[in-house]
Amino acid sequence: MRIFVYFVGKPRDEHANAMAAEFLKRTSRWAKCEMREVDPRRQDFREKHPTAAILMLDPAGRRWDSAEFAARLRGWEDEARDAVFVLGGHDGLPGSWKEKASELLSLSPMTFPHELARAMLAEQIYRAFATLRGHPYPR
Repeated sequence: MRIFVYFVGKPRDEHANAMAAEFLKRTSRWAKCEMREVDPRRQDFREKHPTAAILMLDPAGRRWDSAEFAARLRGWEDEARDAVFVLGGHDGLPGSWKEKASELLSLSPMTFPHELARAMLAEQIYRAFATLRGHPYPR
């Protein structure tokens, strides 16, 4: 299983970026992880990742608790599917992207800077894998 975290917008907040990178680095002991900026004008996630679960973060999306998030990751892992997470920029996701999502996911009903949302998502990915592997982190 591979984890992809794609985001729109230049990563400017070095502290939030370092947090996201650190959690994905920790996760990489269990799954290959990649995080990078994407150009909203030239992206087709379904073409690049045809069998992956594609989750786009959107305030109107479903809210999962950490246990459900881990269960979803386990399911994709059991199916040998990659997981692609996509975060929009300050204007959110481009409208045409939402229809290509396997599911829209909301981290919270609150609004967060997209760089902080990326760090929060990376932490939840790490927490899910740590839970699934019996690591003491999520206690």
